[in-house]
Amino acid sequence: MELKILNKESKETGKQKLPIQFEEEIRPDLIKRAVEAIQSHQKQRYGADPRAGKKQAARLSRTRRDYKGAYGKGLGRMPRKTLVRRGEHMIWVGAFAPGTVKGRRAFPPTSEHIIAQKINDKERKKATRSALAATVSKDAVTQRGHKTPANYPFILSTDIESITKTSELVKILETLGLKEELERAEEKKVRAGAGKLRGRRYKKTKGPLLVLSGKCNALKAAKNIPGVDATEVTSINAELLAPGTHAGRLTIFTQAAIQKLDKEKLFI
Repeated sequence: MELKILNKESKETGKQKLPIQFEEEIRPDLIKRAVEAIQSHQKQRYGADPRAGKKQAARLSRTRRDYKGAYGKGLGRMPRKTLVRRGEHMIWVGAFAPGTVKGRRAFPPTSEHIIAQKINDKERKKATRSALAATVSKDAVTQRGHKTPANYPFILSTDIESITKTSELVKILETLGLKEELERAEEKKVRAGAGKLRGRRYKKTKGPLLVLSGKCNALKAAKNIPGVDATEVTSINAELLAPGTHAGRLTIFTQAAIQKLDKEKLFI
């Protein structure tokens, strides 16, 4: 498959054949598994205090004539703590057991639980290749909700990597026909539910992804554009190419990035 190479003025300067990585079959199941594995490593372990709900002296004796004995008093087997004592007469209330006030939980989350998922190297690379293949499928990109220009997919000339100003990069993207997509990516909504109290207040739209050959000025210039991500070609993964496990993100590669992908046989 050959793609057009466009310069900053959106004029065709040549064609570039895509490397073998883009010929992979699109596998949504593999992509989902790889993205979930990446996201699992971003989570922090959590768990209840091992002694939570177990700090009361809630022992009862079932033996005849024992102190704090419940024998012959018509009481169930629920553990109870003493609130008031009148001689050997106790006023009790249920404690310790699940279902009682301030009792322990039946099956609380434990900090020993391993959240991080593992994935085979070959499977991870195949998922990345599959996500790469989806980025050059116009149907997959449109189905994901992106506003694709008429000439998509295309490759950008390498000189874009030297851009230092965000405003200049925005102007170039608009010239390439991505004005509607950038407007769509600015959308930000307050999340429904309790997530907004837990550091996830806003739901933000994911816009285009710029893939560059290496560290360059354009990486910083793209940082302040809402919804737009920029990364080095060696750092791409299934999550960047398929946010939310949905393959087909609108992705623009520079010519140098494509050549590096082919030369170094990345993700093979």
